[in-house]
Amino acid sequence: MLAFLGAVICIIASVPLAASPARALPGGADNASAASASAAAAAAAAAAASPGPQRGLSALHGAGGSAGPPALPGAPAASAHPLPPAPLFSRFLCTPLAAACPSGTEQGDAAAGEREELLLLQSTAEQLRQTALQQEARIRADQDTIRELTGKLGRCESGLPRGLQDAGPRRDAMADGPWDSPALILELEDAVRALRDRLDRIEQELPARVNFSAAPAPAPAVPTALHSKMDELEGQLLAKVLTLEKERMALSHSSHRQRQEVEKELDALQDRVAELEHGSSAYSPPDAFKINIPIRNNYMYARVRKALPELYAFTVCVWLRSRSGGNGQGTPFSYSVPGQANEIVLLEAGHEPMELLINDKVAQLPLSLKDNGWHHICISWTTRDGLWSAYQDGELQGSGENLAAWHPIKPHGILILGQEQDALGGRFDATQAFVGDIAQFNLWDHALTPAQVLGIANCTGPLLGNVLPWEDKLVEAFGGAKKATFDVCKGRAKA
Repeated sequence: MLAFLGAVICIIASVPLAASPARALPGGADNASAASASAAAAAAAAAAASPGPQRGLSALHGAGGSAGPPALPGAPAASAHPLPPAPLFSRFLCTPLAAACPSGTEQGDAAAGEREELLLLQSTAEQLRQTALQQEARIRADQDTIRELTGKLGRCESGLPRGLQDAGPRRDAMADGPWDSPALILELEDAVRALRDRLDRIEQELPARVNFSAAPAPAPAVPTALHSKMDELEGQLLAKVLTLEKERMALSHSSHRQRQEVEKELDALQDRVAELEHGSSAYSPPDAFKINIPIRNNYMYARVRKALPELYAFTVCVWLRSRSGGNGQGTPFSYSVPGQANEIVLLEAGHEPMELLINDKVAQLPLSLKDNGWHHICISWTTRDGLWSAYQDGELQGSGENLAAWHPIKPHGILILGQEQDALGGRFDATQAFVGDIAQFNLWDHALTPAQVLGIANCTGPLLGNVLPWEDKLVEAFGGAKKATFDVCKGRAKA
């Protein structure tokens, strides 16, 4: 601006003096000053009109310039009318600045640059506005997703069993099921509560509104992290829902199985009540009963409901009355374990002698039950050297050794009365079935003395097995085999 004002002053100072004729001013020093001013103005005008560089410099710098001698009033000038001589004059310096007075081309370039800068600013502002709109839409979509997951969580909690919603553990009326574990219930409740808290925290971290005036941050950073969190939460929620469904199905199956067992127990109790109502009042002792198998088949039998421990010796005593008619006694009892169907078997097939099988090893016993009467049978065995002894009606009939020596009887098997097992608890063969009556089946974990065996057979020293006693609650009949009232000593006397 200052440069522009200086140029204007130069023009104003030079143009009027070049256009007006010279005048003689009276008065000593004033006239000299006026003449000097006129001469300087004329020199400036001549310098402005001169195209050459030498003349322009002379006019601007005056007589003291480096271009030559000072210009005198009498010297030739560019003006048509020469100026009158002046004895005294002052030097007037007017230095134009080239950068202060830009040309038209430079002004046009500046205007074009400003227009380009304005267009660039407008484009940047439009991009900022579009980015802000996209960020707002993405945040709204994230809020909708959070609300949808919150609704899913509420529906899952409303569909949980009551035991997961109440404070205390749920008790099943039948028996304890998988949901009755307090640790499992607390774990599931903590997991659901943790999911709800994480959803609340994520919803609170979202900005309430978008600041459109601020410069946008990198848009993909926050939504990408938020989407990953939402995917992780949704996966955890789906896994919990699947776990709850599996637990619910397992609970329903367990309840159905327990219901069947309870119904079976109720049926057994009803049968017992019916027998008590129509039977003899003497059916009070726990050992005063017998198992009756009337015909030979592969579906009538009795099962002992108590599991056996591992045995290194045993004695088995039982009262038997065979009704086979001379076709072999069949199988009074068989004990099977996983991987070995013939762990302990007492068997008489056809006209063969009675056999004792231990771990598939066989010993023939000198016993006979073909007279259709009651007989007391006792068999003892020990794993040391495989020693065995066989008693009938209290008398020792035979003994031997090397029968499955050093083999302990395996535990947790199934003991069946009246059938021979070809597989654990099943695959019965009708040709090997026992026909008749079985009573007083007792098992000890040691070998009885001959005196003890004789006392049991004579009904003078009755004993119950210390491993398996003959009790009504431990023996269950199947397939038509029946329990009947029976006192062994009285029954033998009558038989």
